[in-house]
Amino acid sequence: MNDCYNQQENQLSNNLKNMSMHRFNSVRVFLFLCLVLLSMPLFAQLNIEIFGGGAARIPVAIVPFADENRLQQSVTSVISADLQRTGLFRMVDPGGLSPHVPQDVVYADWVSRGANALVIGRIANVSGDQVEIQFRLMDVAKKSQLTGLAITIPTTQLRTAAHRIADIIYEALTGDVGVFSTRIAYVLKRGNKYALQVADADGYNAQSIIEYSEPIISPAWSPDGNQLAYVSFENKKPVVYVQTLATRDRRAVASFKGSNSAPTWSPDGKKLAVVLTEQGGSQIFLINADGSGLQRLSRSSGIDTEPNFSPDGRWILFTSDRGGSPQIYRMPVAGTESSAAERVTFEGSYNVSPDFSQDGKSFTFIHRNNGQFNVAIQDMGSRQVQILTNSKFDESPSFAPNGKMILYATEIDGRGILSAVSRDGQTRQHLTVQSGDIREPAWGPLPKWK
Repeated sequence: MNDCYNQQENQLSNNLKNMSMHRFNSVRVFLFLCLVLLSMPLFAQLNIEIFGGGAARIPVAIVPFADENRLQQSVTSVISADLQRTGLFRMVDPGGLSPHVPQDVVYADWVSRGANALVIGRIANVSGDQVEIQFRLMDVAKKSQLTGLAITIPTTQLRTAAHRIADIIYEALTGDVGVFSTRIAYVLKRGNKYALQVADADGYNAQSIIEYSEPIISPAWSPDGNQLAYVSFENKKPVVYVQTLATRDRRAVASFKGSNSAPTWSPDGKKLAVVLTEQGGSQIFLINADGSGLQRLSRSSGIDTEPNFSPDGRWILFTSDRGGSPQIYRMPVAGTESSAAERVTFEGSYNVSPDFSQDGKSFTFIHRNNGQFNVAIQDMGSRQVQILTNSKFDESPSFAPNGKMILYATEIDGRGILSAVSRDGQTRQHLTVQSGDIREPAWGPLPKWK
């Protein structure tokens, strides 16, 4: 496979299949990705398949909540599915036992079933379409309550409540923040229509944010989760837009001469790093979220693209061929432009698409490995690299906001799908639809109640 750097413009169509998974050249790779987005239903539900799991999974029993069978949506089934997707939990069959309050729990029964933790609860009508959900997480060995929650919600928010309960359980049992209440964004295409969609982390409640007959790529979440930046070709050239999800209002924030691409938000949400060609070549610029205050950051004779902020906002990782092959570099977010940058990847001749972990101690990226393009992770301090996938064409890795999973796009049997892999590589998920391809995933931030 030839690197995208060695392709001439008139060779794009001949090399599209091999090059479609990698967004390095900010102009040419846009065309690659836009053309490979194949047909799929714009409102199709994502289906999730789970592979593998940790060796020492926590055994948890979840008893169906009292009176939830009267509702159209089972809360406990959503909680169970959330926990199972992580690969960290083993679901224990309640075996017909149905305690709903602590005084009904016979702990010996759950010890004999091998459960370490027990989830119980009840759902009661309040008024109209309002219901109250009460749940408790019980420690079987200590015969005590670990945590619990009582909330009143409309029945239209049962899945949302279930995700929140799963987050609470996950944090109580692992010590890490749960991400079941987060959302993901991705791009899909049907016929001659491209769509940017947002869905819950489990693939449900998918909604199209925008739809056009021209390509849409590179979605990026604002830190508060209220806005998406993305690149649209609706005016026959790549322009960076920012759109507010609640109102659908949007504005063009980078529509300069040439290509405007690869937006990423600063951690405080006040600025965007973008890649522009208006001053010659693909270089990284900083711009205010309203499109004002353009400032150049990088200056090199090569292609600098795919910027990604560190969690503290002090550094940017980016992809560049300034050393001859596409590698990942790091530079400070300084007040003036600079040609200085530290190369951080050294294994292999092709490393692209960096994304910082939430603690800034590592980053995920795409690494070419024996002719395959795989998701990898590298420790910032030791520079140790671990390859997490074994598929042929992976792209666009995006860390979950707790740093435990990585969402990415891949290709299986000639079909593009979304996948997720745990940061240790032990658990994988495939998110698919009945037909068609999906691309360009981005994992959203934690909701405000976190």
